[in-house]
Amino acid sequence: MQLDQYDMKILQILQENGRITKSQLADEIHLSVSPCWERVKKLEKAGIIEGYGARVNINQILKRTSVLVEVSLKEHHSRAFKRFESLMCETPEVTDCYATGGGVDYIIKVQAQDIDQYQRLMDLWLDSDLGIERYFTYIVTKTIKQNATSVESA
Repeated sequence: MQLDQYDMKILQILQENGRITKSQLADEIHLSVSPCWERVKKLEKAGIIEGYGARVNINQILKRTSVLVEVSLKEHHSRAFKRFESLMCETPEVTDCYATGGGVDYIIKVQAQDIDQYQRLMDLWLDSDLGIERYFTYIVTKTIKQNATSVESA
């Protein structure tokens, strides 16, 4: 799908304010409501807009410890990668998991109740047949910026 300046502006505005009304959105991009809404529907149908939701500050509800972990696997074949990735997808404490190149196989983000819960999770993974060769743990002490990728920066 080829995106034009109107589509890009729609995406930018919706990222900043997903609750904007149809008429407000149309006013912002200088189109009438119907053509503007048709564009939004096309962006949704194409999968460019995946959904709408609220950003929840989980720390306001309960205290969590964020941990970033670099993981290198012992074996580098598709079965080993699939096994690891499957467990990451099934583990609710893992909020992000990225396959990487350049020295480590994965970088994961874990949201744990505390360091003890994180370490128990890591011990469970190490005792399992997951194939972790080595890992490095980084405790997040302060979040400086946390945001989804912006259309503006694309």
